[in-house]
Amino acid sequence: MSKRINDLYQVKEKMYVATDCIIFGFDKGKLKLLIFKRKLEPLKGEYSLIGSFVRLDEDLEVAGRRVLREATGLENVFMQQLKTYGKKDRDPGYRCISVALYALIRIDEHDEELVEEHGAHWYELDQLPGLILDHDVMVNDALFQLKQNARYKPIGFELLPEKFTIPNLQSLYETIYQRDLDPRNFRKKVLSLNVLEKLDEKDKSTSKRGAYLYKFNEENYRKLLESGYHFEIA
Repeated sequence: MSKRINDLYQVKEKMYVATDCIIFGFDKGKLKLLIFKRKLEPLKGEYSLIGSFVRLDEDLEVAGRRVLREATGLENVFMQQLKTYGKKDRDPGYRCISVALYALIRIDEHDEELVEEHGAHWYELDQLPGLILDHDVMVNDALFQLKQNARYKPIGFELLPEKFTIPNLQSLYETIYQRDLDPRNFRKKVLSLNVLEKLDEKDKSTSKRGAYLYKFNEENYRKLLESGYHFEIA
């Protein structure tokens, strides 16, 4: 046996693989992030993304979905792998590589009691406290990816309630892009895509006249893709 291989067998240090979830929600015109105060040392009591070590018997995506389910009670939601973070000194407790995933959930559907059980809280992005380790970097990377994806995929609908108004939709995309959109042009563009289904119901929470509610039509969206059309909502 070569010296190099023998040395490898003598190494006693362990390397861990974790997954951290950047969980976005949209509520009252604000994009929000679900975070909690860390319960274990090191850095106990500091604000953190919600994560876990990956178990030996589970795939990475399975681990991410487990973390999401345990924290919010939700399954079958949009989740995408973001990046791998592996600087040698990123975690003072362990030599740990983290694979970050970001998820988009409908806040009105998550289990509030379960979130409280984990000591988790929703924070508006512009009011986030400092996060531990490289979690602030993860959040910024996820926001950049969200903006990129929102340009060409209808992922914004993952953040809205099943029924929404066009002003609700515009408010969401303005929040994602961090710029104002012309209401007339936005309405014209989004209706021309034929991916919204107009309902007979109205939302009268902001005016007596009310605004019609819509639903996302996934079947029409898939037909749009199959036709070769380049989806871009704003």
